[in-house]
Amino acid sequence: MSHEAYELKAEAREQVGKGSARAVRRNGKVPAVIYGDKQPPLAIALNYKDVFYKIHGGGFLTTIATIDVDGKKIQVLPKDFQLDPVKDFPVHVDFLRIGKDTEVNVDVPVHFINEEKSPGIKRGGVLNIVRHEVEFHCPANAIPEFITVDLTGTEIGDSIHISAVALPAGVKPVISDRDFTIATIAGSAAMKPETEEPTEAAEPEAAAAPAAEEK
Repeated sequence: MSHEAYELKAEAREQVGKGSARAVRRNGKVPAVIYGDKQPPLAIALNYKDVFYKIHGGGFLTTIATIDVDGKKIQVLPKDFQLDPVKDFPVHVDFLRIGKDTEVNVDVPVHFINEEKSPGIKRGGVLNIVRHEVEFHCPANAIPEFITVDLTGTEIGDSIHISAVALPAGVKPVISDRDFTIATIAGSAAMKPETEEPTEAAEPEAAAAPAAEEK
């Protein structure tokens, strides 16, 4: 798991819609909905500060939580959230209800290690990250905190593909039809040889003066 599981207190909301959501926010709470696991959606209201700190604390979308709705505890995974475009505070959250065998698609961060053991980087190469996150399909109770890419032995010109990454059991990339690239080791601009300036074409010789007219 990416972060420690946590619990949020919530109240059930009888009314839904934009007007109801605005009223919830005026009362210092965040409107949210719990859906999935073949059960009807449940509209709830959460404490604003609790949600704010969880969203901005990192790992929000990859950590299972328990929501206590008026005494009933529901296990969920945050699936989406909306922030105010100006003030950056949470305005709505969607939670997926987690059942015994629930599997999910989730974006997992990519971490790179052992840059100091990469001959290519030592010689001035640059780590070019193609994917900072990779979407995986996995059991909801086995979401990895991150995947690790080991750069030991990589040379300039090398590409690191998903097949080179050790994944936990049950974790599979959503993209399954190709061995996609996660990163490359590129040569830096300073390593590129200077290209010679093209030699200017010689000025055409002046045309020979016309022969003097015969008198």
